[in-house]
Amino acid sequence: MPTFEPFPGLRYTITHDLADVTAPPYDVITDQERAELLARHPDNAVGIDLPVADAAVAGTGATDEGGPASTDPYLDAAATFQRWQDDGVLRRDEPAFYVYRMDYVDELGAPRHTTGVMGALTLSRPGEGGILPHEQTTKKAKSDRLDLQRATRANLSAVWGLSPAEGLSALLDTGEAPLATWTDGDGVAHSLWVVTDAERLAGISTVVGSAAVVIADGHHRYETALAYRDEQRAARGEAAGGHDAVLMYVVELADDELNVQPIHRLLSGLPDDFDLIGALEPFFTVERGGGLDGLDSSMAAAMVERGALVLAQSGGWWFLTPRADAFSSVRDLDTVRFDHAIADLPEHTLVFQHGAHNAVARVRAGDAQAAALLRPATVAQIVDIANGGERMPPKTTFFYPKPRTGVVFRTLDE
Repeated sequence: MPTFEPFPGLRYTITHDLADVTAPPYDVITDQERAELLARHPDNAVGIDLPVADAAVAGTGATDEGGPASTDPYLDAAATFQRWQDDGVLRRDEPAFYVYRMDYVDELGAPRHTTGVMGALTLSRPGEGGILPHEQTTKKAKSDRLDLQRATRANLSAVWGLSPAEGLSALLDTGEAPLATWTDGDGVAHSLWVVTDAERLAGISTVVGSAAVVIADGHHRYETALAYRDEQRAARGEAAGGHDAVLMYVVELADDELNVQPIHRLLSGLPDDFDLIGALEPFFTVERGGGLDGLDSSMAAAMVERGALVLAQSGGWWFLTPRADAFSSVRDLDTVRFDHAIADLPEHTLVFQHGAHNAVARVRAGDAQAAALLRPATVAQIVDIANGGERMPPKTTFFYPKPRTGVVFRTLDE
């Protein structure tokens, strides 16, 4: 079973408003959003968690955070991270757990919340120590995260884990006012508590350590942490250190704590005269829906009710109901079915897109020839696949809302 321990976190000082200095996860931030976050505050966490090479800035001998420039954005991030520590932008706590809650309104207008705890989870490979991944990863994203971890020697953002241990959520109810509260640009309210009481620390460690943890989000970061650990062990002769664990945000595996959304698919690069609907008909029963203006937020419920996907093109949209005989040999997941159905298409480009409105907007703008709108995987499916040692295709699940980067950092030189 996993080992979950408190750690001496690095946090922004109380003079910083966490609404100004925290950021969404690196992999959902556009170039424009990155610039906007840094314009809001030069010490925003995006400056170190999503470093970029800027030739114009580097040519002046300074980074966009004001420090000395290098030709390596990862070294720039490490220098900025160290400067924040030296200048008192960040302060180090005594060993603690960090209870972190997000309150929001879901797509149906109902109030929801997610409450979890951040701590240091001892790393192990699948099958070794009770850590279960559920999704495949891509090589490029892992190499980026590994370069960043080598340079900063820190976990800058948490991996999200799910624990089936009953009672974890109740244990995280401190009954006290939070240390910090803030609201992000999407209207999600965030709250943070720092737990240092020895009895409560032991209780949280025991409960999380009593059952396997399923990785919900952050597979790339987890595999990066494993690779970094192995590098350090090879260099240090198996000596123990901060590299043996990873910053993990653990949430009880309960439907009322989780909101799993799909990640849709965009197709482009197909021949101009290619009949995509015709190519998909052997796999799906196709029913014309209407024009793109008819696609709204109610479509998700209709898709679940019909058991269908939706394909959107410039000329309109269609329901795609899977033919049972076409998918008898594949997993009961829309991502797996769609991958199977497009396997023999002419050469094309496949892009992942969260948010049905975003996907349809890309089609309207001509950025994609078609959008496949998928249904979300269920929590039960995620756990079943993880427990079976299988993995879903990359970018199958999107857990909402996302924990902010910058709530707490964990250095590996503890």
